[in-house]
Amino acid sequence: MPDSPPSQGPITLTRTPGGPGLPGPEATAEEIAVGEWYPLGATWDGNGTNFAVFSRTAESVELCLFDNEGNETRYELPEVEAFVWHGYLETVEPGQLYGYRVRGPYDPARGLRANHAKLLLDPYAKAISGELRWGPEVYGYREGDDSLPDDRDSAPFVPKSLVVDTSFEWADDRRPRVSWADTVVYETHVKGLTWRHPEVPPALRGTYSGVAHPAMVEHYQRLGITTLELMPVHHFVDEHQLADRGLRNYWGYNSIGFFAPHQGYAARPGHRVVNEFKAMVRTLHAAGIEVVLDVVYNHTAEGDHTGPTLCFRGLDNPSYYRLDPADPRRYTDTTGTGNTMDVSNPQMLGLLMDSLRYWVLEMHVDGFRFDLAASLARQFHAVDKLSAFFDLVHQDPVISQVKLIAEPWDVGDGGYQVGNFPVLWSEWNGRFRDSVRDFWREQANGVGELAHRLAGSADLYEATGRRPSASINFITAHDGFTLADLVSYNTKHNEANGEDNHDGNNDNRSWNCGQEGPTDDPGTLALRRRQVRNMLATLVLSLGVPMLLGGDEIGRSQVGNNNAYCQDNELSWYDWDNADTDLLEWARALVQVRRGHSVLHRRRFYQDQPQAEPGPTGSEVVWFRPDGGLMSGEDWAAGYAKSLAMLLNGKVPGVRAHRGRRLDPGSVYLAINAWSEPLSFRLPEQVWGGPWRVLLDSSDLRPLERPQALAPGSEVALTGRHLVVLAELPQA
Repeated sequence: MPDSPPSQGPITLTRTPGGPGLPGPEATAEEIAVGEWYPLGATWDGNGTNFAVFSRTAESVELCLFDNEGNETRYELPEVEAFVWHGYLETVEPGQLYGYRVRGPYDPARGLRANHAKLLLDPYAKAISGELRWGPEVYGYREGDDSLPDDRDSAPFVPKSLVVDTSFEWADDRRPRVSWADTVVYETHVKGLTWRHPEVPPALRGTYSGVAHPAMVEHYQRLGITTLELMPVHHFVDEHQLADRGLRNYWGYNSIGFFAPHQGYAARPGHRVVNEFKAMVRTLHAAGIEVVLDVVYNHTAEGDHTGPTLCFRGLDNPSYYRLDPADPRRYTDTTGTGNTMDVSNPQMLGLLMDSLRYWVLEMHVDGFRFDLAASLARQFHAVDKLSAFFDLVHQDPVISQVKLIAEPWDVGDGGYQVGNFPVLWSEWNGRFRDSVRDFWREQANGVGELAHRLAGSADLYEATGRRPSASINFITAHDGFTLADLVSYNTKHNEANGEDNHDGNNDNRSWNCGQEGPTDDPGTLALRRRQVRNMLATLVLSLGVPMLLGGDEIGRSQVGNNNAYCQDNELSWYDWDNADTDLLEWARALVQVRRGHSVLHRRRFYQDQPQAEPGPTGSEVVWFRPDGGLMSGEDWAAGYAKSLAMLLNGKVPGVRAHRGRRLDPGSVYLAINAWSEPLSFRLPEQVWGGPWRVLLDSSDLRPLERPQALAPGSEVALTGRHLVVLAELPQA
């Protein structure tokens, strides 16, 4: 069957008695059977396909089938139960393109926007084909007056849904089930990751198959990451304003299909994209790598009341979106995109849960990162961690067992919710990002804030019964500067986005180390390299779950662009030919240090002691001044302090490797100097352990191999803005 028609052809109408239809040529066509109201979507059973779609506001619904010439055949769905319209066709097989047309009230003042002239995607489509071609035809209203419906046919201009065969040979696929204590997340983009990789065949670059290519699997394993967090792969479309500027939506936070893998990342397009995605997951699982999806359930690509009619708006606007109670023509917008999905509505909530279960059960993914998750917690207006969505997730036997990560904010009132999500949830810890950036640019007021972040942010999470895994620690992410740019630019440089540099965050907490942008100055370059290593070490060695931004390990730059959402070009794609191999080796060694030492695998917060003491009953973490003395209350209160040492005490028992992996049980000592001037650190006295060996030194380009032992009480010299990691040598 065809995957994508090149144009719109003749229309064939099949009417049930008394049913409406658009004018067009009559033809004999297969009679549609009643079918079943569940499951929703297009379900091929080996003999034919059942179609079921929800609409509370529809008066009738037509199923529209398309061939490869764009010819359209319409069938009025013959039955409706519980507001689900359904029918069954024996001749429909996988690969068939389809959509829906809805007859019903068009009354924007009441929030009703049915328009029979607009072809609609199936909200439960498992695959979507074709690109959105922007034009007046895709809008449900007449230009300049949304109180009147537009009667132009949108079918030639909009994507179509695809019938798929969901069968797949998973063989002995097993989820890696990496414990949170062992997890190292790598946030990346399906296309940008491999588009310029010389070892990935050209036909596979930028695709799901490319993500799972052996060259990439080797990179993940050598780097030591356990979990790929893929930026949105739900099918999305480009915004009109981007198309007008000749740009594309690169990041993908503009979803229109919550069950369909994005067709643009398919090496094998059409309905086969589903199996390609599954094959990627199967290959990564075999390598011990988890797959977590960045999902966007807070809004859709239909935008505000002036946006196109592609799916939800035309099917049942009030059931899917939060309408403004004072003016149902408009939408409540807590996402900054024009609309917000109404997860307080049972139908939208059910779709969200069905989508999550589908990706876990059918596509075998290992978890989700929820974009602007505070919007999902808005039961009515205020953010409520006891909302219906969280209640359902908590009791769901499928979804509650995978990794759940929240972006704990949105743009609405009270939307910043770091630390306020319920148990089972982890969060992107924005406090960690801001604190570490401030500390290393000498903008922090003392060392107490940094100590909280190094120790897992217990001040944010412990009181609510959560563990350090609640904190997804990160310094950079897709949104903002890369790590290389964080130490190279004081201000954003987003001119390429075509918005006069007004877009993107102005609060970057970055420092260019003395010169803005590229430089040949050796001193500036050395300082930048050291700062990158300082922040990477702070990230990877902190209690909690570290998340690396893909490409940071090879020095990827976006030339100061901190909002590259529309840059589907060399600015965003990873430049593997010019990778910083020294930094890559250092990052690998750093992750190996984390993976190899038991004190870096604690599943619970450090238990504070009234007095720091050595030995098996002493403190799990001990804080020292550079002179070797224990930190006092006065020391913590000193706003000028920029240096600190942390001892993770290996003498305290209770840390076990996940699934029996052998770990070094010794202590780890971290010396941090954020001053611009050199400073010597005196190692703890013998009672705290030793002798010591240097594992990593941020002033060296490559990981260190220093066999010499450093005696307890000896001094380690640090230069300005410098970090050193030491480990206790095994006792003879």
